[in-house]
Amino acid sequence: MADQAINQSTPISNTTEQDVDTRDLLSNFGILQHNMDVFFLIIIGMLIFFMQGGFALLEAGAVRSKNTTNILIKNILDVFIGGFAYWIVGFPLAYGEGNHFIGYSGWMSIGLEPEHLAFWFFQFVFAATTATIVSGALAERCGFGAYLVYSAVLTGFVYPVVSHWCWTDIGWLANHNFQDFAGSGVVHLTAGIAALVGCVILGPRLGRFGPNSRPISGHSVPLTALGGFILLFGFLAFNGGSQGSISQEGDAAGIAVAVVNTVIAGCSAGIIVLLMHRFTSPCVNPEHHWSFLLTLNGALTGMVALCAGCNDMPIWGGVVTGGVAGIIYYIIHHLMIKMHVDDPLDAVAVHGGGGIWGLIAVALFRHDGIVFQGENAMETLKWNGIGMLAIIGWTSVLCIIMFSLLRYMGLLRVSTEVELRGLDIMKHGESAYPADAWQEEQYVQGTKDAWQEHKQCVLQEDITASHPCTSHIVILMYWTLPDPRRCKNHKMIQRVELRFMSFSTLDL
Repeated sequence: MADQAINQSTPISNTTEQDVDTRDLLSNFGILQHNMDVFFLIIIGMLIFFMQGGFALLEAGAVRSKNTTNILIKNILDVFIGGFAYWIVGFPLAYGEGNHFIGYSGWMSIGLEPEHLAFWFFQFVFAATTATIVSGALAERCGFGAYLVYSAVLTGFVYPVVSHWCWTDIGWLANHNFQDFAGSGVVHLTAGIAALVGCVILGPRLGRFGPNSRPISGHSVPLTALGGFILLFGFLAFNGGSQGSISQEGDAAGIAVAVVNTVIAGCSAGIIVLLMHRFTSPCVNPEHHWSFLLTLNGALTGMVALCAGCNDMPIWGGVVTGGVAGIIYYIIHHLMIKMHVDDPLDAVAVHGGGGIWGLIAVALFRHDGIVFQGENAMETLKWNGIGMLAIIGWTSVLCIIMFSLLRYMGLLRVSTEVELRGLDIMKHGESAYPADAWQEEQYVQGTKDAWQEHKQCVLQEDITASHPCTSHIVILMYWTLPDPRRCKNHKMIQRVELRFMSFSTLDL
């Protein structure tokens, strides 16, 4: 923009001090514009990178406590493994010079200008997101070696080729009317299909389906909630930052529209899922509960669906897109259960379902979309449909080959013993909640003395008899004694705790 201003300006003399100052000012303004755009990409990339923490907390809360460390290390390795894979081959395949299908230059960033590294970082955090989504779907039973393989393949090959098709000047979809502003198809549909293929080939967790099956709940709703809120925050940068610059005319307006649409779509989808679950059929929700977890995932699905057209929709279009996304999520969530496909994080419903609907919705509700009888809207719908099928086909074929080979080699799934005992101890030797940490050493001796002093009165047959026990001893014993499952007198301790609590109730 500054260069155009220089070229279009009236020729001036190089001899006057005023002319020299004007040219310096224009040159410095151009430098400032460029630096602002570079800084914008770096800051937005950092905010999107923070979504890795959100995914880690979301997934940690959604799995059982015995597998928490395992899912956390997988999340951090999404960054480490993905970083190397994207640096060595991923970015060259995506944005290197090449043909309509794939790039093939700039390996290991050789020849890449230093300022262009900001763009590398911005694209890398998108690639890492793809692998992280899949890790949640395969949680609690996937082998660690298999995880390292599919994380590298997704960030280093599967996702980069899709992004080359859609987001480069020479990509075969980008040269037509395909529209996906922030990645409903490129990021989320790719991850959702990879997650679906992985879930089917890997199989469900032990006890999830079958004659004596039961729902398997995560161990911490608060962790899941915190992770979900971080993701909701991160989506604002994910969608708004996809503008890619901040210094050009229209950038501020585009970012504002994208952010507001993203918020509104999340609100709409979350409320729809909340109400659907509350007032749905008794066979689905017999107690008519208000579900937090489903509401959270519904909101995330709405934001996923808005990625494709968040910068080019009226606000009411965001409301409708989010509402339909919530319905789609709820249907796929229950359909996966009916089909006995085990997805602990609902990655397929959130990212796969939301991604497909997002590619359709942008052609319907953008400012010159089908609803507004726009001229090229049908072309966009056609090419978004073609792109959708291409992404599904490309990801499915490669992931079927990859996961099948891993299963054939015996690397895909952990053994039954490891799955039952938990991956934290068996694979990592680090429990997320070690039993030794339950003790407060400064109180242990005092508690043992209190136990010896009062155990006779507690075990008396007549609990109404006078006794010197007090309620504060009950609290000490309850919180500071070692894990009762490791104690020989397990039954006695349970009995004593119950009787102490009875005394406390009488005293109150």
